[in-house]
Formats: sequence, structure tokens, C-alpha cells
Amino acid sequence: MVWWAFDRTVMNDRTSIAPDKPHALRRTVLAGAIGNVLEWYDFALFGYFAPILSVLFFPTSDPSLSLIATFSVFAVGFLARPLGALCFGYWGDTQGRRSALSWSIILMAIPTCLLGLLPTYAQIGLLAPIALTVLRFIQGFSVGGEFTGSVTFLIEHAAPNQRGYIGSWAGFSAQIGALSGSGIGAVASASFSQETLHDWGWRIPFLAGSVIALVGWYLRRHLPESPAFEQLQQSGVVSSTPIHDFARQNRTPLLQVIGLVLLHGVGFYIFFVYLPTYVTKVSDLSMKTALTINTVCMAVMAMLIPIMGKLADRVGPRRVLAAGAMGLALGTVPFFTWFSSGDVVSVALAQLAVTVFVAAYMGPFFAIVAMLFPVAHRYTGLSISYNMASALFGGTAPLVATMVFERSGSPLAPGWYVSACAVISLLVLITIRGEGQEPAALHASPR
Repeated sequence: MVWWAFDRTVMNDRTSIAPDKPHALRRTVLAGAIGNVLEWYDFALFGYFAPILSVLFFPTSDPSLSLIATFSVFAVGFLARPLGALCFGYWGDTQGRRSALSWSIILMAIPTCLLGLLPTYAQIGLLAPIALTVLRFIQGFSVGGEFTGSVTFLIEHAAPNQRGYIGSWAGFSAQIGALSGSGIGAVASASFSQETLHDWGWRIPFLAGSVIALVGWYLRRHLPESPAFEQLQQSGVVSSTPIHDFARQNRTPLLQVIGLVLLHGVGFYIFFVYLPTYVTKVSDLSMKTALTINTVCMAVMAMLIPIMGKLADRVGPRRVLAAGAMGLALGTVPFFTWFSSGDVVSVALAQLAVTVFVAAYMGPFFAIVAMLFPVAHRYTGLSISYNMASALFGGTAPLVATMVFERSGSPLAPGWYVSACAVISLLVLITIRGEGQEPAALHASPR
């Protein structure tokens, strides 16, 4: 049904790229977005299996300390992302988007597979958590160029009046990956006994990620290059120093993207990665029930994101984005009273309400942030700014939420954290003039 809607949208919009070849565009969007599926599949799995991984790799007498150590490793993957953004951003802006994306998915798949084979602390001692940290760093490095590279690729294949919808497929594919991780986590929890799950059952979902990587690599080998980058090549104005050009010309967009990513990262990782652990910690709700609710809500969000992207093309991305941010700013703390109640219905309704607001924020998000940078260093600019903010706020969100909850003793503390982030992002959005428009400086100077 989703692909049918995609084809119908492309065929009805005669200004889109290759309107007479909707199947070719569909293949391009699929290939560009599939790496996001693997990325968020693995990161979601790590968050969902954090209680098990904390015991296997960071055994201590205090479960809270083990969990904090595990989420610290989770954050390491994000700290590596700015470095990957520099390397893949330079690659994508000088050699082409297609080449950078083809290799990023392979490099991302290797640590995912190896994590499923990694010996635990009981088997190799201190080497286990060290190896786990190294694998998260490698994956974070590759992810630094994957997600924003696919966003750049998709936006540059979209017509101006379709950027909200086409760009939303990056968010949609990310949710499909996270949904798959949540769903498989729920299936594994339901299929295996606790003893089997702790022994070897948790490994199977990580090993399964290799299949996604092989499919993605095959599709990307046959991708057409971004039309915008091809235009740069034909004009002879491909920048040889995109990092320098970005640093010299885009300080304001850098700060704006960081401010907007604040809520984008914190909102997702608090409500769809940290929340199952939080609910089971503050109430008697089982992990199986928490993951099931989480999976259903993520399925709803996956469907809502393209709808919100399409709505943004009609009414303007800033309006839709602002509605999502305002909902989270005002509603998060009350919703956390429901999350901590332990009542299944209350938890489900609260997460469903949150899902609508997060989808409203994520749907048109990239239609705004990608267009803040000129084509010549868009891959670099978006990768550096997005991944820098993700490292500071997204990957650390579960860790910060765990710490503020433990130290304050208040079950509402994580909610106040999200609300504050929503207010800041909303204020940053006000500073952005124009929406979804090409920057005045379309190309870098020839070098």
C-alpha cells in the first residue's frame, strides 16, 4: 500500500524527477533508504537488549551501574559519527553520493555481524566490553555518512514541491529499521526462555542484519547519481575542499541544524529506545509487554511520517514541524505520569499520543535542514552538523535520562528533559527564514 501511494504521488506530480519512470524513482528511493533500515535496526536492538547486554558485558553488583555502562557504550557509537561525517562527507561531495553510500553500508554491516559473535565477559573477561566498545565506534563511524548521505541523495532526487514527501522516506526507512529491531526483540523475548535469551538468543537478531546489508549493497551498485551532483560535475564546479567551504560559509546553518536535531534525537531515543527499559524499571510491566507496545507505536509512526511529509508539501514544513515540537513541549511531562503508572492501557495511550507528535516533527524535518546547505558541500555540511548534534544529544539521551532519573529520584525527570529540548528546538525553528528553498549560494567556487 505504501509503494502504491508512492507511485501515485510521483505520477500525479509532473514536475518530479523522471515522472514517466516512477518505478525507477521508486528503486532509487529504496536503494537510498535501505542503509537507514540497517542503521536503526542495529541501534534499536542495542537499546532494547540493553538490560541483557549490561549483565553479559558489564556485570556488577549494582544493576543500575551496569545499565549506565551499557548506555555509555551506546553513546560511543554516536561520538564516532562526527569523524565518519567528515570522511564520508568529503567523499560524497568530491567523488559522488552513490560511491560514498555504497561503501558506508558495507562498513556498517561488519560490526553488526561481529557483535552477534562477540564473546561475553564471562568468556574473555575485560576484552569483551573493550571489543564491544570498538565495534560500536566502527559502526558509528560508518553511520556518520550513511543517514545524512541518504537524506542528501533523496532530497536531490526530489522536485521542489516533493521534498517533504521524498525526504520523509529517510525517516520512514529509519523507523522500519527500528521497528524491525523492536519486533524481532519482542519475538525473541516471546520465543525463548530468559535463560536461552541470555545465553545465545540475543545474538540471532544482530546476525540477521547482514541480510539487509547485502541487499542494500547490491541495490546501490546500480544507482543513478544525484542529479544535483551531476550538474556540478558538468559545470566543473565540484569543490575540492568541501570541509573548508562548509566551515567558512555555513556557521549559522550549522547552529540551526544542531538546534533542530536536539529534539529530533532526544525525542526518538527517549520514547522509542529508552522507554521500554524505563517502564519496566518504574513499574511491574514486563519487558515483553513494553516491547509489544513500543513495536505497535513505531509501526504507527512509520506510517505517519510520509503522511506528515506530504502534508508539509501542502501547508509548509515549518508549520508541521512546529506543531510536533509544541506538542512535545507541552505534553511530555503529563505523558510520563502515565508511563510510570504501570497500567497497560495508560502506557499504550501515552506512547501513541507521543508518536503523533514525534512523527509530525520527523516527517518534514529533512526538507528543511538539507536545504540550508548549497549542493557543493551539502553532504559535508549536513553530515557534520547532524552527526555532531546526534553525538551530543541523541546517543546520550538514554544515558542522560537514566542518570537524571537515578539522581533526582523523580519518574518525571526524563519528561522535563524532553520538554526543555522541545522548547529550544522550537525557538531555533523561528530563526529559519524560508522553507525547502535552494540556498542562494548553489555552487562552490571552482578549484
